[in-house]
Amino acid sequence: MNSTFALLILGWTVIMVILLAIGGFFMFRKFLKRLPKEDGKSIIDWEEHYIDQTLHMWGDEQKQFLEELVMPVPELFRDVAKQKIAARIAEVALQKKANAITQEIIIEGYILATPKRDHKFLKKTLHEKNIDVQPYQPLFDQ
Repeated sequence: MNSTFALLILGWTVIMVILLAIGGFFMFRKFLKRLPKEDGKSIIDWEEHYIDQTLHMWGDEQKQFLEELVMPVPELFRDVAKQKIAARIAEVALQKKANAITQEIIIEGYILATPKRDHKFLKKTLHEKNIDVQPYQPLFDQ
C-alpha cells in the first residue's frame, strides 16, 4: 500500500509540473508579445491598431471567409490565431490603400501571417472554392 501511494503521489507531481511548465510557457510568450518595442508599441498593440483602422472595411462575407480559413486551428487557440491573421490582413489592406477588405487581400494576408505548414490547407480550401492559386504562388514561395 505504501509503494502504491508513493507512486501515485510521484505521478501526480510529474503531471502537475508538466502542466505548470506548459501554462508558464504560453503565459511567458504572451508577456513577451506585450513588451513594447523600439517604437513604444508591442506586437499586440500593433495588431489591435491595424484591426481598429480597418474594422469598417470588413463585410459579412469576408468575416465568414476568414472564419473558414481558421477552422483547422484548435478551438483553444482560434481567437488568438484569428486576431493575428486579421491584423496581417488589415496591414496588407492599409499598405494597398484599399477601400474594402477583398478576398484577394484576405488570401494574401493569410499567406503572410501563417507558417508554410498551414499553406497546404489554404490551397485545399481555395481549390474547393474554385479560386485560382496561381496569382499567389510568389507569396507561397517566400
